[in-house]
Amino acid sequence: MKRIKLLSPRLANQIAAGEVVERPSSVIKELLENALDAGATRLEIDVEDGGIKLMRVRDNGGGIDKDDLPLALSRHATSKIYELDDLEAVATLGFRGEALASISSVARLALLSSTNDDSAGWQVVAEGRDMETEVSPAPHPRGTTVEVRDLFFNTPARRKFLRTEKTEYTHLEDVVKRLALSRFDVAFNLRHNGRAIYSWRAGDSQLEQERRVAQVCGPAFMENAVHIDMERNGFRLWGWVALPTFSRSQADLQHFYVNGRCIRDKLVSHAVRQAYQDVLYHGRHPAFVLYLELDPSTVDVNVHPTKHEVRFRDNRSVHDFIYSSLHRALANVTPESSLAKNSPESGDDFLQASAAPQGIAAGEFRGQETLGLRATPAQPFTGSSSYSFAPQNFSRPSGVNEQLKTYGELHQATPSFSSPATLPASSFPSSGDESIPPLGYAIAQLKGIYILAENAQGLILVDMHAAHERITYERMKESFACGGIQTQPLLVPESIAISQKEADCAEQFYEIFKNLGFELQRAGPETLLIRQVPVVLNRAKVEQLVRDVLSDLIEHGTSERIQHHINEILGTMACHASVRANRKLTIPEMNALLRDMEATERSGQCNHGRPTWLLQSLDDLDKMFMRGQ
Repeated sequence: MKRIKLLSPRLANQIAAGEVVERPSSVIKELLENALDAGATRLEIDVEDGGIKLMRVRDNGGGIDKDDLPLALSRHATSKIYELDDLEAVATLGFRGEALASISSVARLALLSSTNDDSAGWQVVAEGRDMETEVSPAPHPRGTTVEVRDLFFNTPARRKFLRTEKTEYTHLEDVVKRLALSRFDVAFNLRHNGRAIYSWRAGDSQLEQERRVAQVCGPAFMENAVHIDMERNGFRLWGWVALPTFSRSQADLQHFYVNGRCIRDKLVSHAVRQAYQDVLYHGRHPAFVLYLELDPSTVDVNVHPTKHEVRFRDNRSVHDFIYSSLHRALANVTPESSLAKNSPESGDDFLQASAAPQGIAAGEFRGQETLGLRATPAQPFTGSSSYSFAPQNFSRPSGVNEQLKTYGELHQATPSFSSPATLPASSFPSSGDESIPPLGYAIAQLKGIYILAENAQGLILVDMHAAHERITYERMKESFACGGIQTQPLLVPESIAISQKEADCAEQFYEIFKNLGFELQRAGPETLLIRQVPVVLNRAKVEQLVRDVLSDLIEHGTSERIQHHINEILGTMACHASVRANRKLTIPEMNALLRDMEATERSGQCNHGRPTWLLQSLDDLDKMFMRGQ
């Protein structure tokens, strides 16, 4: 064994840089976070060669005192925490005092700052050789400028892992975008190789915030976004979530902030997936820009060197709050609210630059990223539900009939409709008549598959099977919830071998399992007996389901797997019970279906996440036929 000795300050900083400084984007993140913590309201960012040659960040924050400039480049020197209590309730983006020291050990760094408005500033320089610094006068307005040149010039092994200029700039640009979304009250200006790339003005109103979100995430996101603002039990969740029909092939449009800090967290991802579970097309990913605000003392941000991960004190409460808030927001989206934002009077000037068509364009569901209709939460349309149906007979698990007695008898007859007569096509109200329902009045049926309707804005096309499937499914869930979960004891209890940790979890959450229809009994340190299961799941793979639920409870403190399995069965039943293709409907029957769509939660998507209706506005039709050109 070699003798133990202290590392040199330079080597210690370079080792720390390995955790903090991965590429130019890592440097920009640290510099911008420091500027925001200093109270800056305007940030100027200049980059050359993707940040490899030069990164310069200028802010108008509070600045750094002359005597503190050398300390700013020292490890573990900070103005943000002084004692342990400060660390337990961190309210700033940075706090450990390692960033500038680490950056200066692998690059040529110049720091200029002033704390007053007389332009009398000071400068400190470090070039990665030794940690001795010298302060010299340098004129500078109030604020700070940090200039970083020749990243990894003294560590060739690190420099060779850098990618092309384009790749490095893309990563750097993503960091700037994420931080721009975190602070709407701060102006951001980005230049690359002397060319202006972005200029985002500060603004606090919702319209100004939505304008920036549209600029960063694209106008198509805002056209399909639902604005939410929920507050409960010390938590506040606000921001924008995209409609399920605006899904993505990758999880590349997901921004989540906790007290202004951008994070990637398994708990949050799980809650969001659960909220979209009933409406998202398989294999697709939701898009969102969300902000969670809570007491800083209830969240630990000091769990990762780059601070991308956090730890919540009460995981289950946070998960349930995020899930319930998003679930309710998506349920409140109705055709009425969707069409309201597509009207010319909506006044969303930040969307006027977008070339994307309103609504779901024909063929858009396959192969394109943007799917859906613009919407904001609104009160559900209160039109009367004007038809009834008797679902067709289909294969179903034993005991389901008893679960759904309140829902109605199951018959082999095709669905029957009853509806009061509606206005004939010749006597439709004028397009400006407010009495026209959101989905309008049916005018025809196409190939026994689609309903064509006319509303105030143009042509509505409805996939009648998909729409009826969602209506049936929501009614089944409601009836199932009202009837409660009926259980069935097993003649021979099923024994499963699990770990002691899982057995302890089963005992801890005994009441949760019981409320979901399961009775579990511990038969040994690593053995569980399943004595009772829900009737509707008596043919499911119960052992694997229990294991998965225990895994969720250990990881997240909550689980929706049992309810998800029940919903899957009800969804299959709803699919078989809905009107099929080539079923000829009368005009009153079609209008009855439209009215129920307007009053049903999540009616914009079927149970599999596919859209149920789309709008072709009169303007779109005029463009297709080149009218007025």
